[in-house]
Amino acid sequence: MSEQVEIDHLRSWIGKQERSGDIITPELVKRFRATLSGYTSLAGSQGCSLPLGLHWCLAPPAIAHDGLGADGHPAKGGFLPPVPLPRRMWASSRIRFHSPLPVGPLIERTSTITDVAMKQSRASGTLVFVHIDHEYTCDKETHIEDRQTIVYRGHSVHKKKGAIRESKTQPQETTTARSLTPDSTLLFRYSALTFNGHRIHYDHHYSVLEEGYPALVVQGPLTATLLMNLAQGEYPQKTVREFAFRAMAPAFVDEELRLAIDPGATTQDEKAAAASSIALDARNHRGELVTTASAVLTE
Repeated sequence: MSEQVEIDHLRSWIGKQERSGDIITPELVKRFRATLSGYTSLAGSQGCSLPLGLHWCLAPPAIAHDGLGADGHPAKGGFLPPVPLPRRMWASSRIRFHSPLPVGPLIERTSTITDVAMKQSRASGTLVFVHIDHEYTCDKETHIEDRQTIVYRGHSVHKKKGAIRESKTQPQETTTARSLTPDSTLLFRYSALTFNGHRIHYDHHYSVLEEGYPALVVQGPLTATLLMNLAQGEYPQKTVREFAFRAMAPAFVDEELRLAIDPGATTQDEKAAAASSIALDARNHRGELVTTASAVLTE
């Protein structure tokens, strides 16, 4: 497969920018809270009532139906490079929260492709990583910076019904801060909030028969949203200023998801006594790692 990926051509997309705008309305906040109600704490930080992760609902690409690929994503070759690999996943994000987003005024998002890289994996074959920097501004003030990584890969060589689980870690016992079971309604409503047409999150037959998963796949940013709000909820007197997550393996609908904070990984920043860093993760009911995350909180 590697000879079919013309990485020099794909790297010509580096520097490409896309600008879009959106408004946070009270109704959007209401729908976001209703969707995640019962799954995580959405109290917000000191001086801000907005739940974390809401920025991922802003300015999603509004592509006409005939501009979508077979997987429900926008067809390749527009803003994103036309990577000739069939599976596309949100691999990670590293976010800086400078100040709360305002409700009402126009929020502008500038997205810049900063790198395109190819790697070879013995387990997964050819992988192509696309790194995108998103900057959210209002009246020229930067409120959020989000470096996103998208990974493209081929189908599993063992593609068949229920074949792909892709756990990268051995089961491990952790202290669970919250246990929840994502159902199909949660996945559907979150896809609606983010205008995400990827069929693995709502089309069971496509997810199983075309992409080889055993069931519908829980959205990576949804798991990350649960984790970042867990961090904020556990430390209500502090504010999450940075958050990073990495998807390690898929989580599936109707399977228990265990969110945990590792208290042993909490550290105090010597240069800023009011800042602390914590480690979080999400594991499935077998104790296998799904998502790793970290958060930096300040007074």
